[in-house]
Amino acid sequence: MQQRDCLATRFEAHRTYLRGVAYRMLGSLSEADDAVQDAWLRLARTDSAAVDDLRAWLTTVVARICLNLLRARGTRREEPLGPHVPDPVVRREPGVDPERDALLAESVGLALLVVLDELAPAERLAFVLHDSFGVSFDAIAALCGRTPEAARQLASRARRRVRAAAPVPDPDLPRQREVVSAFFAATRAGDLGALVALLDPDVILRADGGTARAEVSVVARGPQAVAEHSLGFAAMTPFVRPAVVNGAAGAVVAPGGEPFSVMSFVVKAGKIAAIDALVDPERLGRLDLGDLDG
Repeated sequence: MQQRDCLATRFEAHRTYLRGVAYRMLGSLSEADDAVQDAWLRLARTDSAAVDDLRAWLTTVVARICLNLLRARGTRREEPLGPHVPDPVVRREPGVDPERDALLAESVGLALLVVLDELAPAERLAFVLHDSFGVSFDAIAALCGRTPEAARQLASRARRRVRAAAPVPDPDLPRQREVVSAFFAATRAGDLGALVALLDPDVILRADGGTARAEVSVVARGPQAVAEHSLGFAAMTPFVRPAVVNGAAGAVVAPGGEPFSVMSFVVKAGKIAAIDALVDPERLGRLDLGDLDG
């Protein structure tokens, strides 16, 4: 029992890191938690004395679990799906929850996670493990059944797609908040011209309502289309609560205190380049939004 307790303590020291790996791989907080828990169960059945580098061993196990989940998703998705927005990580201010802050430090913006969702499972594995966590191509090759050179090519191909499709946000969070606040002010005022002026020429809006709110699921492209769609929700602006979503300026829209959507913004060169909104009530209900009360 003492040996198991010691093993559990060693595992817990890596839990947040492993959750970050799984979240980048899957874009789902619940699936990331399940993958980490599965890794613990496998470790508990293993002779840990034979494990030289526990962090590396656990990274490999979690990555393999995630790869299998990604491949299973592909076999299930026979019909085209509507827009999918990955699970957001939400907080009000830094320092509220150190564990969540640590996950945010290891996470990425929702717009980038959307691009990662479009990669083949092996491409996503190679890109995430190498570019985000420094895993060697030899180790990646063993995971996906490729040569190290082929693993390198997978990561390179994924990197090119990410750079081409995922806008890089401005690093200044207070400036991001100013732009997002101006967006909601213009929406509330019904000022189409002001909204258009805040949007990047290549702006994209994705809203994921799931099956319960399929009617609000949409992909809109370009300043005019995004601005016009946003004005349709002007009545919701009094219920906007500023938040940090995946490390960037965002908002929780909560009429009557009940979350209607979580919105993430990419502000690039002072303009909004992407808006991702999760409006699916089932998935919203699974999010931890406790520190946004009041």
